[in-house]
Parts: sequence; C-alpha cells; structure tokens
Amino acid sequence: MQVINGDDEDKNIITSRYSLVIASAKRARQLIGGDMPLTEDADEQKPLSTAVEEIRSNKVKILQDGEDEE
Repeated sequence: MQVINGDDEDKNIITSRYSLVIASAKRARQLIGGDMPLTEDADEQKPLSTAVEEIRSNKVKILQDGEDEE
C-alpha cells in the first residue's frame, strides 16, 4: 500500500486520516454517479482506488469546512 499523506515541500497534503477517508468516499460516490475520472488508468481500477489516486496526485482539492471553491 502506498503512503498517501506524504510531505509536499514541508506541508502535509492531508491533515488527518479521517479527512482522507471522508474525501475518498465522497469522490468515489461522485465517480460511481457518473463524474469523469481525472486519472488515466481509471478504467482498470475500482472507484475508491481512483479517488485515492486523484487525491494523492493533487488532482482533487480537499476543502475544509467553511472554505469556498476557487
């Protein structure tokens, strides 16, 4: 299993495991609902694996409560 919460220039990508689990589940539901995957090999993976890969590669931004989309 790959490390997801790696350091990116001395800044954590994800602040907690809970945030990762919730964000991955929400993104997987979006993919199941018909949203287009943002990774190239998404056809070969399950929606949850695709969601985790999108988060790991910074293709999906996780917003904290109260943050607005840019």
